[in-house]
Formats: sequence, C-alpha cells, structure tokens
Amino acid sequence: MTDLRLIRNFSIVAHIDHGKSTLADRILESTGVVARRDMREQFLDDMDLEREMGITIKANRCTCPYTYKGETYMLNLIDTPGHVDFHYEVSRALAACEGVLVLVDATQGVQAQTVANAYAALEVGCDMILVINKIDLPAARPEDIALEAEQVLGLDSSGAIFTSGKTGLGLDELFAAIIEKIRPPAGDPDGKLKALIYDAKPDVHRGVICHTRVYDGSFKRGDKIELMAAGRDYIITEVGKCRPKPTAAEVLGAGEVGYFLAGIKTIADVSIGDTVTLSSDPTDQRMPGYQPPQQMVFCDFYPGIGTTTDQLREAMEKLWLNDSSFTYSTVGSDALGIGFRCGFLGLLHMRIIQERLEREGNVSVVQTAPTVTYEILLTDGATQKIESPSELPDISGVEEIREPFVTAQMIVPADSVGQIMQLSMERRGRQVKTEYLSSTRVMMTYDFPLAEILYDFYDKLKSCTKGYGTADYHLKNYEVGDMVKMDILVNGMPVDALSVIVHRDKAAYRGRRLLERLKKEIDRHQFEIPLQAAVGGKIIARETIKAFRKDVTAKCYGGDITRKRKLLEKQKEGKKRMRTVGNVSIPQEAFMSILDPED
Repeated sequence: MTDLRLIRNFSIVAHIDHGKSTLADRILESTGVVARRDMREQFLDDMDLEREMGITIKANRCTCPYTYKGETYMLNLIDTPGHVDFHYEVSRALAACEGVLVLVDATQGVQAQTVANAYAALEVGCDMILVINKIDLPAARPEDIALEAEQVLGLDSSGAIFTSGKTGLGLDELFAAIIEKIRPPAGDPDGKLKALIYDAKPDVHRGVICHTRVYDGSFKRGDKIELMAAGRDYIITEVGKCRPKPTAAEVLGAGEVGYFLAGIKTIADVSIGDTVTLSSDPTDQRMPGYQPPQQMVFCDFYPGIGTTTDQLREAMEKLWLNDSSFTYSTVGSDALGIGFRCGFLGLLHMRIIQERLEREGNVSVVQTAPTVTYEILLTDGATQKIESPSELPDISGVEEIREPFVTAQMIVPADSVGQIMQLSMERRGRQVKTEYLSSTRVMMTYDFPLAEILYDFYDKLKSCTKGYGTADYHLKNYEVGDMVKMDILVNGMPVDALSVIVHRDKAAYRGRRLLERLKKEIDRHQFEIPLQAAVGGKIIARETIKAFRKDVTAKCYGGDITRKRKLLEKQKEGKKRMRTVGNVSIPQEAFMSILDPED
C-alpha cells in the first residue's frame, strides 16, 4: 500500500474543446505510463463514438507515478466530459477526488461550462488549481485570461499555471502545483474497509468491473466483501489500477483509486454510489452516495426492423450499468407496439444513448420526438408529473399545468447583446441580470421554459454570436403556464407519439408548421390522407396528402360523357373504401419532424 501523503487524487474540468483530453495525453506521456510509440490523441477516450465526435462522453481514469524531490507520488487522474449533458459524470468524478484542475483556453477565456464545473468542484470542497491552456497559440492572452478567471471564478490569478497540452509546455510546474496545492487523501489505512463505487462497466468474460475509491481500510484478492445497498456478498477475484489499461495489483488501500472484479454477473446487483465493506468486519458508516440525476428530456424508444422488445431491453440493461444517468420504463403504443420511455439529461445525451444502443447492443431503434416533464395540479389538490403528452389526464380534472423553468447563463460578445435579448424574448425568457466580464464579453442570466430552449436554442445562440457564445443551464422550478395538449390526427386517428404540449399562444403556428413537415415526410398512399392538428377537440390546422391517381379514362375516348363519369365514380368509391380500411405507414422521420428548427 502507498503512504497516504504520497497520493493525489485529482480531476480535470473545463468547457468543451478547452483541451482536457489533450492535456491528459501529455500527463500520461510525461509520466511514462504510455510509451511514445503507443501514444495516440484522446488516449483516455476509448469509445469509438468519443473519437469520432471529438468529445469525452464517459469519465476515464489513470494512475500515474511521478517523482518529485526524491519521492515517488501516485497521481490518480480522472478525465471528465465538458458538455452540459454530462455534468452528472463530472459530479461523480469529483466525489472521488480531493483536487481539481480548472482548465481555461488562453484564447477563448472563461466559458459557461467552466463556471458550472468550477462551482460543482467548490460545492464538494475540492482544492482548485487554475490552469491556462493553449498558450502556444498565436492569439493566446494567458495573463488577461488569468485575470478574467479571477474575476469570474474567484481563483487567485497569481497562482495560475500556464500550459500547452499540445507541446507539453509548463508540465513540470503543473505537477509541482498538483503535489503542493492538492491535499493528500484522508483515511485510516488500518480501519474497517469503506470504499465507494463511482463507476462500473460490464465485461462479457469477467463480469462487472467496479471502479472504486477506497476511504478506509484495504482489500485484496480472496477477500469476502459486501455491497451494502444490494445486501449481497462476493469474493474478490482481482483488484487493480488503471495504468491506463487495467493492471492487477496486490492490494487496494485507503486513499487509492482502482477497480475490482468479484464475479458479479447480474447488472442489477451493482448500484453507482454503493458502499463496499468486508463481510467479516463491516463498517457501520455507509457512504452518502450520489444525488439521483435529474432527467430533463424524455422520449420513447421502440424496437425497429429485425429487433425484438427483449433484445432492446437487454441492450438497455447493459448500457444502464455503464451510464445510470438515463432511465427507462416499459410503455405501449397502438402505432408502434411495446417500447420504453427513456429519460435523459439533454438532447446530446439522448442522441449518444441511441447511437450506443445501436452500436454496442446491435439493435435497431425507432425513436419518438423528445418532450420535457410537466407537473399537473388536479382539481382534487393532488399533483403528478407526466413525461409524455399521452399521460395528460382529462382536461376537466386538471386545475393547472406547470412547465419546467431553467436558469441559463450565457457568455457572449458585447456586440451581440441586442440579438441575444431578441432571441430570449422570442423564447419567453425573463432577464435576471447582466454582468460585464470585460469590455468585450458579457455574462447574461435568463430564466427560460425548458421546452423553449431544448431543441435549437444553442444553434441560434451560436449564429447570433458568430460562434463565440456559450451557454449552461440548470433546473430552477416548475411554473404555471397557459399550456395545452395538441393532438395530431392522421387519417382521422390520433397518433399518441406525435402529440405535443405547447403554449396556447403558439399552438396554431406550431400546428401548421408541424403538419407542413408531416406532409413532406409521409408518403402518398392509394387514398387521400387528411392531417389535422386539434386542441381540445377543435381543429386548428389541416393539410391533405393527395392520393395516387390513375387515369382510368385513358382508353375511353369518344361517345357519351356518362361513360367516363361512370369509371371515375367507380374509382372514387374504391378509394373511399380503401381509406376506411387502409393503414397509413408513418416513417421514423415523421416522429422527429416535431423538432423543426424553425419552429
């Protein structure tokens, strides 16, 4: 076991594209855990999806030895995602650390997600080191950015470390700061075993790999452990550390970060945030674990072509262990059969879960349009939350519908303030405050209905600010709104999966736009298909998909007009019968047409 005073557990947090993964690459390379010939970009991003998209999705970890003033320290690094949708991954990583490197791009300065992650680190009591990265770029302004970070984040600019993740410049100073400014972990090496499971991953051959942080005591291969939340005992088959590939070790002691295998086959037996202790001498203090993640976006997943409901359920169970921040429950639809209602942290999280299901689970998925959760006050005084418009009770029993509001912080160029105010007004935003970070950058705080900013707000923000604006948001509360349920009828039949809850003032406009999109997405049939949008039984918009027509009178030339009329009437009767018994096939794109960017 390593002496506690020679251990440093730290994480890297930053906004997207500020260089976390690149700096982590240089740390791995300079400490020698990865040979130069084996080095590749984004080394810790081991998912194909991460490498293709150029973003970190899952927090990853590595144990690096570093010699400083004649002593060898164990540096346990956790690389975290930067996107707002993966803030839950960041919070889990911070719970296993004593310190954090707050990384800021020397050209772009403090961004919205930098602020959010720094506050998250402050809440859990991490020691913070300000790191100004990308100082090798021609447009870098490291001293100015350090002063800006001091003003916004309250971090001492005189102690900032200037680095380049690309060239490795400033790494020696960074290592010295990690050792001197981040406190060693507290814990009792001889106490009763108390360890926290902060992540887990299924392995086809060896069972569930549990990533853990040990607080007190130690454990080794052959020990009998108890997972306190599950109430089950297991025999440890392997303990080890990530260097960065899993490497077996003799023992995991207090203050250390590593993994263990115990032949755990059932995914349900492991819960993230569970406490591990020895069965023979258990601790009486359970770790507090984690706050359950707050799902912001909901949609339904149904099995696609060649996939059964059981196959989709199995793929979801495996993925849920690796990413417990999404939820799923069984749901049925007349149009699509048996599927699952899933909750996500945001739209990017939803797209990545769908992509991972199809890649890692080898399943085909049909997805409905995303919705947010609403709070309903019933006339009898009871409240309930609904995750889909189809769950809305009969309107006669509903007193009020409350929609979720978020507080958004936007950091934008000063010359874009007018455009952002206009965009915010269009999305029913309420201004909270405006702060000038410098003569050229402004932080604007607004309260928005979540449904108004969910789909394309970030794209519009980027357009208004020529790509320089950033935003971060967190759930504030639920507020009463004049909301109505808009049903979509295809061929006279309501389609639950296309229903939406909208603000009354926007219902007619949204209905027209939605039907225009549906008309393009649904193929023409042998019969005429009416598309209608209705609110409370009142039709507010209509489009018609014309039927395929065949010229049945082509061969009928000359003679009395009644001969042609007879054939046309016969054709009309046939189409009428077909319309009453024919099924309208609705493609996947139609369900996503609710996400019209111009809506």
